[in-house]
Amino acid sequence: MYQNRAEPDLRLIVITDRELAAPRDLLHIVRLSLEAGAPAVQLREKDATAREIYELATRLRALTREYGAHFFVNDRLDIALAVGADGVHIGPKDIPIEAARAAAPKPFLIGISTDDPATARRAEAAGADYIGCGAVFGTKTKKDAGDERIGPDGLKRVASAVSIPVVGIGGIDTENISDLRGTGAAGVAVIGAVMKAQDPRAATSKLLELHQIGAER
Repeated sequence: MYQNRAEPDLRLIVITDRELAAPRDLLHIVRLSLEAGAPAVQLREKDATAREIYELATRLRALTREYGAHFFVNDRLDIALAVGADGVHIGPKDIPIEAARAAAPKPFLIGISTDDPATARRAEAAGADYIGCGAVFGTKTKKDAGDERIGPDGLKRVASAVSIPVVGIGGIDTENISDLRGTGAAGVAVIGAVMKAQDPRAATSKLLELHQIGAER
């Protein structure tokens, strides 16, 4: 479990996707990103059983611990707690933040997805530790997002509304991450930029190298 750090390192959250990683082994791709210095990994599995998610989460927890990286589980608070994850990332249709916080007191981390400044402020007041904000440049991995694109300005509005870290997500890669400088975001979360990369280690290194988006907050 996350321990004794004033603020989590959320410069880059690598989100898993077995379909995008295929035919390569997902854990191998994650290991390459961790070797390159990825500070956080989030397990995202929308179509797997609870047992399958638990088994994969157990392996990813061990792997991230080996590299000293944060580990989050998407949606499933029960599995996050069962494997000793650092936190959970929940959406508007998942368990309420207040209930999640009651079940998992700090230092366990709770992230929530929103692109609305007012919702972000309410989430912070309810006990959220960070905000996942997007889709910044659009996304193909989240079916309910449609053609949504909030752009850097939308990300900046949310980051300006709260004091907790805000992480941009949605279509972010090495070609456009620099466009987020000055938004005040603490970092970015990526799926395809690493999962589909021919060289996941190099892609992770490049994303971290280009990461200066919080410098002008």
